[in-house]
Amino acid sequence: MKTSRKLWVVVIVGLVVVVGLLAGLKAGQIVTMVRAAERQTPPPTAVSSALAEVSEWAPTRGAVATLVAARAVTLGAELPGRIREIGFESGASVRKGASLVRLDTSTEEAQLQASQAEASLAKVSVERARTLRKGDSISQAELDAAEAKARAAAAAVATLEATIAKKTIRAPFDGRISIRQVELGQIVSPGTPLASLQSVSPIHADFWMPQQTLAELRAGQPVRLRSDPFPDARWEGEITAVNPEVDTATRNVHVRATFPNGDGRLRPGMFANVEVVSGAPRKVLVIPATAVIYAPYGDSVFAIAEKEDGKGGKSAVAQQKFVRLGERRGDFVAVVSGLGPGERIVGSGGFKLRNGVPVAVNDALAPGAELAPKPTDQ
Repeated sequence: MKTSRKLWVVVIVGLVVVVGLLAGLKAGQIVTMVRAAERQTPPPTAVSSALAEVSEWAPTRGAVATLVAARAVTLGAELPGRIREIGFESGASVRKGASLVRLDTSTEEAQLQASQAEASLAKVSVERARTLRKGDSISQAELDAAEAKARAAAAAVATLEATIAKKTIRAPFDGRISIRQVELGQIVSPGTPLASLQSVSPIHADFWMPQQTLAELRAGQPVRLRSDPFPDARWEGEITAVNPEVDTATRNVHVRATFPNGDGRLRPGMFANVEVVSGAPRKVLVIPATAVIYAPYGDSVFAIAEKEDGKGGKSAVAQQKFVRLGERRGDFVAVVSGLGPGERIVGSGGFKLRNGVPVAVNDALAPGAELAPKPTDQ
């Protein structure tokens, strides 16, 4: 029994020694790994940089506008008839008074000749009756009847001349005519649309503004316009009318601005973006919008600061700063507080940073920021 008990004690002690040796070996390995990790620093994160710069922004209010012709009309026939002549090409510019469409007037012209002959005879009869009346050869009643007949004949001539004139459709103003909707020989009835005529220089832009802006809106106020078909062009105009009533459904007010359009590039019905300038330019601190890290607890940016690297040199590190933002225009956003002019910040790549991590600045591939960006399909 004693021999067996001693054997068990030796076995247990041996196991304890073995476990202790293994535990010590493992602990040594862990300590070595921790110390190696402490000596190892992560590689700097590649970012691009930008400067917080002071710029002048004029206070503006943007809106979406629809372009409207200064004058527009759908040309139509006032009387029935057959089209004998078309005097315009689709899409051409026409002058006021130009003959656009002529209807057949052969019947009216023949009737006019007969009426003119009757009017001439009636005129001669009146002159003869007046001479005879002076000699008391006819009564006053006969003279009155001759004069009435002459006036009726003249009225018949005027009626036929007016009918012939109405069968010639002329341009009521200078403008650009649309694609024609009729052809030679076609019989048209009153009201049949022939083509539309648009006066596009100048051109109006109609848009809506919230009622809170009524105190700022006035005739003559500068307005800027941009349109997607011409991304490099900008038109300068002014407000010409503010509707006197506010829409009860939307609480918005209808505003009309007028723009010069001598080259005719702006067309009625086009979509456009307008900016109403509502005050003098003011200085604001602006940064690229890509530099902002948006979060529920507050917006922030990463400033680029220098820190001693422990080897006698300095390295760039990211320092998070919370900011309060203002108006945004194009690729830029105004900073109300949290940054100072000239501060260098992370322009792009900030989403992968945290406070105090080293950064490597590379501006070669930095995205360009513009106040009026022009997106491309590529």
